[in-house]
Amino acid sequence: MTSLSPVSGAASATADLVATLVASPERQAVDGGAIARAASVLPSFETAVLAPGIAADLAFPAPAAEAKGFEDAIREALAGEPIDVFVQPRAGRRKRLVVADMDSTLIGQECIDELAAELGLKDHVAAITERAMRGELAFEPALRERVGLLAGLDAGVTEKVWRERITLTPGAKALIATMRANGAYAALVSGGFTVFTEKVAAVLGFDEHNANLLLVEGGRLTGTVGEPILGRDAKLARLEALIAEKGLTAADAIAVGDGANDLAMIRAAGLGVAFHAKPAVAAEADARIDHGDLTALLYFQGYRQDEFVGG
Repeated sequence: MTSLSPVSGAASATADLVATLVASPERQAVDGGAIARAASVLPSFETAVLAPGIAADLAFPAPAAEAKGFEDAIREALAGEPIDVFVQPRAGRRKRLVVADMDSTLIGQECIDELAAELGLKDHVAAITERAMRGELAFEPALRERVGLLAGLDAGVTEKVWRERITLTPGAKALIATMRANGAYAALVSGGFTVFTEKVAAVLGFDEHNANLLLVEGGRLTGTVGEPILGRDAKLARLEALIAEKGLTAADAIAVGDGANDLAMIRAAGLGVAFHAKPAVAAEADARIDHGDLTALLYFQGYRQDEFVGG
């Protein structure tokens, strides 16, 4: 068994799988003890510290089919530590396409809930949103119902909500800037609204954004949304179209989201990531981030902190 000290460069060619440990930058739980506990279930390993205290790779020899079993064993060995774990083949880690959800993924809020707050309806609308994101309600009718409650709201309130209520998720800027700097294409695909995705896409540097259109008449929301609604199937369709347009394969793509309407694209991408997600989404994603921020997606691809751009 090799040393736990950091090593530079790529792991040895005999290491077929890599386990990535990621903690929140605020907690910095990936210390020597955590790495040792994770390594205790591996046959042999080579470590590379991607960010001191935050992220590390443990490369080891094993068949790809055993990745999930090793991931479960590492989670058990860490015994509840606030550390995200993902085990995958070393080959093809870096992706050339990123497709991301917006609400509760790239930003910390659900925009429709914040609009409803301006009418004193946030709790009611948020309860519907939660059920839809858990997959308990079909997305399209749930969206129509919630938008209907916004009828008559001054359309200018969207700018106020953007300025006063919306916050970017930590790591979002670094994720998009770093992947684009390394040749990836970035698409924002949201079940939310273009009035917000256009702003988020511009701030974060996405190549494109796709979302639903809130209809306005006489300067007020009509309580209706443009059809067809961009939901689960449309997110998947855009992912598949981009793969074809860019001459890529599904293995070249990473998709990230938190709700049930993200599941189809998460399943279809080479790396599907559930970000602080609903249980049904976390259960089906290739990787899940419960503790880290969006830079975890970079660490999963083998980027070191000193390779990050922006953020």
